[in-house]
Amino acid sequence: MAKSETSVGSEDPSSSRPWESYHTVFTNAKAGMEGVDKEKVQRIVYEMSKGSKYFENEEKKEAYTKQKIENMRIQYSKLTAQDISHHQKIADKRILELEATRDLSRIWLHVDMDAFYAAVETLCNPSLKGRPMAVGSMSMLSTANYEARKFGVRAAMPGFIARKLCPELLFVPVDFQKYNHYSNLTRKVFQKYDPNFLAASLDEAYLDITSVCKERGITSGEVAEELRESVHLETGLTCSAGVAPNRLLAKVCSDINKPNGQFVLPNDRSAVVTFISSLPIRKIGGIGKVTERILKDVFGIATCEEMLQKSSFLCGLFSRSSADFFLSVGLGLGGTDTPQYRTRKSISNERTFSATEDEALLFQKLVDLSEMLSADMKKEGLFGRTLTLKLKTASFEVRSRAVTLPSYISSSEEILKHASKLLKAEFPVSLRLMGLRMSHFSEDKNGIPLDPTQKTLSNFILSGAASGVRTSDYRPLVSDVCDNTFSVDENCCPTYCAETSCDLRDSSKESKASDSTYSCHVIGNINEELNETVVPQSSEPQPKVHEPTDTDHTIKSDKVDSYMGQLEASSCDRWEIGVNCTNDEAGSVSDQKQLFLWVDDYKCPICGIEMPPSFIEERQEHSDFHLAEKLQGEESGNHHRSFLPQQRAAQRGHTGSSSRQKKKQKSSPTASKYVPIDAFFVKTNQNF
Repeated sequence: MAKSETSVGSEDPSSSRPWESYHTVFTNAKAGMEGVDKEKVQRIVYEMSKGSKYFENEEKKEAYTKQKIENMRIQYSKLTAQDISHHQKIADKRILELEATRDLSRIWLHVDMDAFYAAVETLCNPSLKGRPMAVGSMSMLSTANYEARKFGVRAAMPGFIARKLCPELLFVPVDFQKYNHYSNLTRKVFQKYDPNFLAASLDEAYLDITSVCKERGITSGEVAEELRESVHLETGLTCSAGVAPNRLLAKVCSDINKPNGQFVLPNDRSAVVTFISSLPIRKIGGIGKVTERILKDVFGIATCEEMLQKSSFLCGLFSRSSADFFLSVGLGLGGTDTPQYRTRKSISNERTFSATEDEALLFQKLVDLSEMLSADMKKEGLFGRTLTLKLKTASFEVRSRAVTLPSYISSSEEILKHASKLLKAEFPVSLRLMGLRMSHFSEDKNGIPLDPTQKTLSNFILSGAASGVRTSDYRPLVSDVCDNTFSVDENCCPTYCAETSCDLRDSSKESKASDSTYSCHVIGNINEELNETVVPQSSEPQPKVHEPTDTDHTIKSDKVDSYMGQLEASSCDRWEIGVNCTNDEAGSVSDQKQLFLWVDDYKCPICGIEMPPSFIEERQEHSDFHLAEKLQGEESGNHHRSFLPQQRAAQRGHTGSSSRQKKKQKSSPTASKYVPIDAFFVKTNQNF
C-alpha cells in the first residue's frame, strides 16, 4: 500500500521506467527463482511484449483490474463506523464457527514432482543434464528446468522472451505420451500409501497418510521420506513433499524445500497459527494476481494473518463464500476429509500454436483435437451430448461455442462433424489456441450411472418406493431459463449456441413451453417402455418437436388409453397448484419450489454443490434428484396418504371444461376409470 502511494507521488515514473507498472505472471517467483533479478525480468518482458497483441490484451486486463480496484475503494470509503462495527460482529461470529470445524486428527501429504516434464526429458536424454532447458517452443513453454529458472525462465512464458532472458536455452518439444507413462508409475507408488489418493494433475497428488502412520507406528516425516525414495527408485525422478493437518497447508509446505525436499507442519494448532501468520497471501492456492492486488491495494493485506485483522472489511465487501475462504485461510483451515466419489462432469483438451488464419491448418488442428478427445472418452467409456469449442484469437480474445446434440456420441467422426460447424461459423478468424470439451455424459452400456452412489429412477420405482406417492404432489423444479434452450428432442436438429448466450423469451410463454416439453419427455419415456407411439395431449399449444404419423393415432393398449387420460388430467393441473389441491398439498409443493432457490444463483441450498447458471440442464437434473430424495423420504413416513385421481379429474373437468371444449379428445373405453400412476408402474415392472 505504501509502495503504491510512493509511486503515485513520484515524478512520473512511467516515463523513465514504464515496465515497473507492467504486471505480469512471469515475475512471480516459482521454486528455483529465488535469486532472480525481478526488475530485469520485468523490463525484458515489457520490451519484448510492447506493441504485440499480447501486450494490448494485457493492457486491457490491467485497465479492468484497476477499475475493479477503484470500485472496491469507493465501496470501502462508504463504510461508516456503524457498518464496520456491524460487520465485525458478523466476522467474529463466523471466525468462531470456522474455528469449531478445525480438525487436527488427519495427516495429509502433498507430493509434487520436480520440474516434471523437464525432468522426464532429461532422464530420457542425459546430455541435457546441467544445461538450461525448457519444454515447449518459441510460442509457449510448458515448464523449465532449475538451471533455466535461475535466468527467470518459467512455465507459461513465450519462448522468444525466454530466449532473450537466457540465450543458451534449449527447447525440447512436448511429448505427453511420455509424461503420462511416468505419471502412471508415480501413481502406483502413491496407491501403496493411500488407495484413494487425489490426483491434482500429472505431477502432483494428495495422500491421506493417517492410517499408514498409525498402523506402522512411524512419523509422517518418515512416511514422506520413504515415499519420495520409492518414487525415485520406481521412476528415476525426484519429488518434493509437504505434510500438514489439511490439504491447503500441505500444498504450501511441499513448495518450501523444493527441489527434492520435504517440510512437515505438526498437527498442533499453535504451530499452524504461527506458520500461517507470516505466510504471503500469494502462496495460497486460489489467490491469484488480481485478488492479491485487490487485497494489497485496497485493504493493505499482504499476509494471511492480516486477513483476520481486516475481517470486518472482508465480510462487508465480499460475498459470503469469498469472505469465508479468506477467513479460513487466516485461520489455517483446509480440507481434511476424503472427498466422496464424484462423477466426471466434462473431459477436454486444447492446444496452443502460432497465430494463423489458414482455414486448412485450423481444420487439421480440429481433426487432431477430435481424435484426442475421442480417444480419451473411449478410454473412460464416456458418451457425451454437449460439445464445446474453445477459441483464443490472435488478439487473445477467448470465445466459447457449444452445441447440445440429440444423441450421445464419442467417435472422432461425430465430434469432428459438429465441431467443424462451430468453427466454420467463426471464419474468417486468426487463432492461436483451440480446444474441445465434451460434457453431459450418459449412463454406461448397462444403464448404470457413472456414479455408483447415484440412485436410479428405475430402481426407485421397482423397489416399490413409488407406491402411495401422489402425483399431485410432484412439480418439476425448473430454472428461470426454459430447458428448451438446451434440451433437444430426438427428432429435432442440434441446437448451436454460444455459452454466454441467454434466453430472453417472454416468461409466460416460457412456462408453457417448459410444461409442454416436460409432457413430451414423460410420454416419450412411457412410449419406450411399451413400444408404442403416443401423441402427447395438452390443452396448451404444443411446441413443434414432432410431426405425427399414422402410427401416432393408433393406440393398441387399454393401459395406455387409461394412463393417457390420467396424464392429461394431471399434467395440466401440475402448474395450477392451489386450485385443485388441499391447503396442505399446496404448501408442500410450494416448499418444494422454495427448496431450490440457488444461493447467490450459484450454490445448491441443500448439498452446497456449485453450478453456474448457464448449466441449465445439469441444474434441472440436480434439482430433480433432490426432489426424488424428498419424495422418497416422505413416502417412508406417510404410508397412509391417499391418492385421489378421480376427485382431481372431476375438479379438472369442472374448472377446465371451457378450454378443453375447443379440442376433441379421443374416446377411451376406460376413460372414466382412471388408474393411479403408481399402479401403472407396478403392473409393468417386467418391462424394465
